[in-house]
Amino acid sequence: MLKLSIIELATFVLMWLFTMITWYTNRIIYTALFVLLFVTTQVFAETNTVSSTVVTNNTPPTANSPSVVVNNSDVCKTAVAGAVQTQILGISSGITVTDENCERIKLARSLYASGMKVASVSILCQDPRVWDSMAMAGTPCPYMGSIGVEAEDGWKENMDMIPEGSVVYAKWNDDINKIKLAEGVDSDASKFIRFVLGAMVMHSGIVMFF
Repeated sequence: MLKLSIIELATFVLMWLFTMITWYTNRIIYTALFVLLFVTTQVFAETNTVSSTVVTNNTPPTANSPSVVVNNSDVCKTAVAGAVQTQILGISSGITVTDENCERIKLARSLYASGMKVASVSILCQDPRVWDSMAMAGTPCPYMGSIGVEAEDGWKENMDMIPEGSVVYAKWNDDINKIKLAEGVDSDASKFIRFVLGAMVMHSGIVMFF
């Protein structure tokens, strides 16, 4: 049988113990490194997720249009509102727009209800369409208290007071220009005839008075 001395046996046991301790120590170190690496990866992943969510939800505010309400039916106004939003600046505004045709109709009704029929017609005649229709119907709009033919003469003498955009005004203006042009041609022809006759008189020595 193999006989070992006490020193050899002790040396063998110490080597065996050192080998076992080294093996277990390496396993513990490797396990600890693996756990640390796993935890670190999870922490970085959670941090990236949180940061990404914050950046995605950072939306700019929105400019809202103001509410402009017109409740009175006797006020001829329309509400208009709008808004513009950019990444830097937002603008919002609201206004009211006056409907002049609506005002004209309401004023004419009020005057007619008060018995002022001529005044109510005069209010409507501020619209060039009404003014043209009255003139074409042979009942021109009132002018400075005059009606009928007198009103028509007054309008023709003060054509600058006719509502802008009137078709009848354009026709009257063309007629007046044609009359003035014809009078100018007749005047020029008369002056030329007088000049020729004067030249003949001077050439013949006969005195002639015009």
